[in-house]
Amino acid sequence: MTVLDTSSVISRVRRGVEVWENVTTIALIEYPPLRGYEKFQGTIYFASEDDQLLAATLQERLRRVGRPMSAADLLVAAICINRGEELVTRDEDFLALAEAEPSLRVRVEHER
Repeated sequence: MTVLDTSSVISRVRRGVEVWENVTTIALIEYPPLRGYEKFQGTIYFASEDDQLLAATLQERLRRVGRPMSAADLLVAAICINRGEELVTRDEDFLALAEAEPSLRVRVEHER
């Protein structure tokens, strides 16, 4: 399956299209209109303890190479890794994280 990052959620909601992909609570917090979006059909994933610990490990790796990321982005990535889901985003910063952690599958969407 697929998890949408907030940037991709916003793009879909603004276009008024069905959203069948999954999202994280991070997307819900960053973009509250998602909660009332009638065309959202996916699942909302909540970060577990394992997700949070993995996010911290990922940050350690990124800091060692001088490329730290926000806690929100790290949690999104950890949720995807731990569930074996692909992350769909408009944010190319996730590509650096995928280099540091090859089990993170990232697809970057471009403007339509």
